[in-house]
Amino acid sequence: MANVVVVGAQWGDEGKGKIVDWLSERADVIARFQGGHNAGHTLVIDGKVYKLHALPSGVVRGGKLSVIGNGVVLDPWHLMKEIATVQAQGVEITPETLMVAENTPLILPLHGELDRAREEAASKGTKIGTTGRGIGPCYEDKVGRRAIRVADLADEATLIARVDRALQHHDPLRKGLGVDAVDRDALIEQLKEIAPKILPYAAPVWKVLNEKRKSGKRILFEGAQGALLDIDFGTYPFVTSSNVIAGQAATGVGIGPGSIDYVLGIVKAYTTRVGEGPFPTELLQADGTPDADGQRLGERGHEFGTTTGRQRRCGWFDACLVRQTCATSGINGISLTKLDVLDGFETLKICVGYDLDGERLDYLPTAADSQARCTPVYEEMPGWSESTEGARSWNDLPANAIKYVKRVEELIDCPVALLSTSPERDDTILVTDPFAD
Repeated sequence: MANVVVVGAQWGDEGKGKIVDWLSERADVIARFQGGHNAGHTLVIDGKVYKLHALPSGVVRGGKLSVIGNGVVLDPWHLMKEIATVQAQGVEITPETLMVAENTPLILPLHGELDRAREEAASKGTKIGTTGRGIGPCYEDKVGRRAIRVADLADEATLIARVDRALQHHDPLRKGLGVDAVDRDALIEQLKEIAPKILPYAAPVWKVLNEKRKSGKRILFEGAQGALLDIDFGTYPFVTSSNVIAGQAATGVGIGPGSIDYVLGIVKAYTTRVGEGPFPTELLQADGTPDADGQRLGERGHEFGTTTGRQRRCGWFDACLVRQTCATSGINGISLTKLDVLDGFETLKICVGYDLDGERLDYLPTAADSQARCTPVYEEMPGWSESTEGARSWNDLPANAIKYVKRVEELIDCPVALLSTSPERDDTILVTDPFAD
């Protein structure tokens, strides 16, 4: 049976939530493999809106096992609030339907405090645009071998030792930033209080998923954010603090890479970005505000972050960037989303290359100064006046919309497997079923 990884192939916000939900009907297990609650998915099911941040999108589907893997960093207080919110919407969440890896690092209040203090202290031009939720500092503690993990909550002596080790690092940092030292005893009490609420969900995820795979169950691996925010292959340093690309799916839950059968990249029919960093095709006026086309994309696409509410920066489709992410994630097919947002544009543009000081490039260079000097080389295509919203077959699409999709396939060197034409899960054109045996 096929196991599928879903990754965002741009800067995030591509519509992964709907696609994961759409695919989850065919899956037995939905596993989140990286990121924190700084990312968010919005699901629309029968007109009901669910906003998820830490929980895998599969929780809204009955009869499925949802998993938070060790590649995630988890704020336990946020998780319990999110569970309560979703339960209030009529969704059943129990230790039988939700599982958290025992080796998942915990985001503590001190992580968010450090995150925000650093961003406030950053000089102009060096701000990352972090959400301030402590994701980066928690990943730092993980690789620094001073993180507190879910399993540590089960033993008080171990928990206290882990807290003391973490504070040996954090208190000097806080002093340098002018922040008071952590109240050690209060933190320990907070953790002891949350422990009995989180521990019922704890499990050896690596073992469970390997058993599920061997018994022929279908696993859907869900990523957060987008590949252009990957700590190694994104637009560094304006990236997230984890690996976002598909290879992380294996490490993030504890299975071998041979267990992955299909990688589906989610790609918006235009490009958006939240926060700081390079964005070659961003549509701006001379004063740095969105131009008419950029404003139109943002308004028609409702481009505001699920988690932060921040307005997203908007631009034309960048085929060079998507071709890069298709390569670094080994994407087999893409799901092209929000095609309907392009309805009514007389002319559409696609970035097919960059000009760097007179040299033509077909990829975005790694060096930040080179990225900043890259200007997009555009190919223009005629738009369409007809509506594509709600289309469920190729016959429902205008001829120019089909030509646009086919040109995108050619330029990114990857086929379209799914085409999404509205937030509703059934408004989807299936070309290739990623779960096909």
